[in-house]
Amino acid sequence: MDVSNPRPTETLPQKDLRGRLSEDEVFWRDHYDWLLECGYQLQPRYRPDWKPSWEGTNKLWITCVDGSGPPHYSTMAAERVSDGELLTLKRISKSVFPHEIEIGQYFSTPPISEDPYNHCVPIYDALQVPDDGDIHLLVMPRLRPHDDPRFDTVGEGVEFFRQIFWGLKFMHEHHIAHRDATYMNIMMDARLLYPAGYHPFLRRRNPDMSGPAKHLTRTQQPVTYYLVDFGLSRKYSPEDRPPLEPIIAGGDKSVPEFATVDACDPFPVDVYTFGNLIKMYFLDGDEFTSSRSGFEFMRPLVTDMTQADPSKRPTMDEVVERFEIIMKGLGSWKLRSRVVKSKDSYFMGFFRSIRHWRRRIVFVAKRVPPIPSPK
Repeated sequence: MDVSNPRPTETLPQKDLRGRLSEDEVFWRDHYDWLLECGYQLQPRYRPDWKPSWEGTNKLWITCVDGSGPPHYSTMAAERVSDGELLTLKRISKSVFPHEIEIGQYFSTPPISEDPYNHCVPIYDALQVPDDGDIHLLVMPRLRPHDDPRFDTVGEGVEFFRQIFWGLKFMHEHHIAHRDATYMNIMMDARLLYPAGYHPFLRRRNPDMSGPAKHLTRTQQPVTYYLVDFGLSRKYSPEDRPPLEPIIAGGDKSVPEFATVDACDPFPVDVYTFGNLIKMYFLDGDEFTSSRSGFEFMRPLVTDMTQADPSKRPTMDEVVERFEIIMKGLGSWKLRSRVVKSKDSYFMGFFRSIRHWRRRIVFVAKRVPPIPSPK
C-alpha cells in the first residue's frame, strides 16, 4: 500500500465541517488499507471512500454511527478481522516514549502475562507505520475509564483498590515504576458489563446510536482493571534500587517532591499518585470532583500514602499488607452499601437508592459476593 502521499483534508465551507474528519483523524484514514492488510479494521468513518451516512437525509450527524471520532487523536477503535475482537490502537512516537513498547510487551509475555496479580494492559501487537519509522501502533483490548459507569457499592470500590494495589506491587516487584498511575491511566475491561456493547467513541450510547448503552453493575458482572500508558515508565536493575530519576510530571502535578528537587525515586511517586487518586475521587473531592460516601476506612492508609516526605510513605508491599487487614474488617452490610456522590441531586439519589435496594435484596438472597472479584 502506498501511504507516502496522504490525501489532503477536504476543503469545505465551515458550516459543512461538522462531523467531518479532523486533521488528526486523517492519519487513520490514510492507513486504513494498510491496517486492514495487518488484520485490523477501523470504523467505517475511516474508509478511504467514506461518505457520511447523514448526507441526503434529515438525520443530524451527531446521531449517526459514523458522525463522531475518538476523544483523543492518539487512540482509535478497531476490530480484529480474524475473530471480531474489539480493540484499541494507540499511536506512539518511539523517539518521545522509547520504553513504552518494551515495557508493555514485557508484561504481555508469558509467564508474566499469566500471573493473576499482573494488571498491566495486554499488548497484543506493535506495528511500525510503513511511512514513518518513528510511529508505532500498539494493539490492545478495548477498555473504558475505570469509573464509567459509576461504582454502585462500597464493595465494588474495594475491589478496584485491591486490583490496582496488587498491580502496582507487581510492577514494583519487577523493578518497574509506572510514574503516571493517575486517573486517566487506569481503565477496565467492560465488555461483559455491557452485554449489547457500546459505541466506540460515544461510550454512553449503544453501538448503533439508537439509545443509551445498557449495563450491569460490577457486582452482577465483575470487571478487571488495568494500568495503561507506559510512556513514562522505567525498568531498573535490582542493584539500581532506589533509583534517582529526573522529574517528569505525569497527570498528577501535586506530587510534593516535584516542587522541591530535580530528581527523585519514582517508586514512592507511584504510591503517592494512586493514594492521591483515592483521596481526591473517593474521600475529599473538590469544586469540580465529587467525593464518594462510605470510604472513610481508607483515610489512615491514604494519609500515609500521600505524605509529603517520600521516605515516610509505605512501600507497595506494605500498602497491600495493610489493605488486606482493612478488607478483613469490613462486614457484608458495609460492603453492600450504596456509593453516593457528594454532588448527586436528592431527586436522582432517591431513585438510585430504590434500584440499589432491589438489587441488594436479590444479591443477598443469591449469596452474591459483596466484593465482586473476577474469576
